[in-house]
Amino acid sequence: MWTDTHCHLDAAEFAGEEVALAAHAAALGVSTIIIPAVERAGFARVAALAAEQSNVFYALGIHPVFVPQATEEDLHFLRAALPAALNDPRFVAIGEIGLDFFLPFLTASPMREKQQYFYTEQLKMARDFDLPVILHVRRSQDILLKYLRQIKVRGGIGHAFNGSLQQAQAFIGLGFKLGFGGAMTFSRALQIRRLAAQLPLDALVLETDAPDIAPAWLHPGRNSPAQLPAIGAVLAELRGMSVQDLARATCANAVSALPRLAGIKATQ
Repeated sequence: MWTDTHCHLDAAEFAGEEVALAAHAAALGVSTIIIPAVERAGFARVAALAAEQSNVFYALGIHPVFVPQATEEDLHFLRAALPAALNDPRFVAIGEIGLDFFLPFLTASPMREKQQYFYTEQLKMARDFDLPVILHVRRSQDILLKYLRQIKVRGGIGHAFNGSLQQAQAFIGLGFKLGFGGAMTFSRALQIRRLAAQLPLDALVLETDAPDIAPAWLHPGRNSPAQLPAIGAVLAELRGMSVQDLARATCANAVSALPRLAGIKATQ
């Protein structure tokens, strides 16, 4: 069985196909798909998708790319929504949150500071409600780490990790697992493939980021959660281990990173 720790099944590219895509992935062994929300307008949608499909779970957060149009009221809404979300066993984390210093419109003032404000406010929510976080990490590793050291959370997942070995070790030291997906399948992605092969197995989780970051055999097409077993097979080859052992380990790592998954899995 496989766990897709990061899949935007609620994306417009999947409109009308969400149930079929989740069911198809389940038939291929993807027993868990986690949808991280990206903006307040999507909170109800990700929760509804999780309620419709037995292999779908969700997180709530405001993505850095959506920070420009987000308001203080959105942060208040998220905090107010968390007590009720905690009563839903399919809610697993705060996310997707983080910092993006790749896109030019997000890197200059005042947007850079607004990103950091939204990130730290959501870290405080995770701390206050004892929840893990799902992090967007794009050219922002060191600043993300700076705030994680100041605002202690219970770990989580660094999504689509593409930092240095030293940065990876720092996230792992703070209780995080690191997400590897389609980018790892490109032979030219030497740094990502090196990390995927060399980092401790118990620090790795798998993801698709569908509909984005399609694997090499689909690029530049639309990614989907059904691609996860093939992505996992690439990681198993890089590490010189069996696909079955890799699947088992990464699923266990996902539960370790997102402990609320354990509750519902125990009843299945």
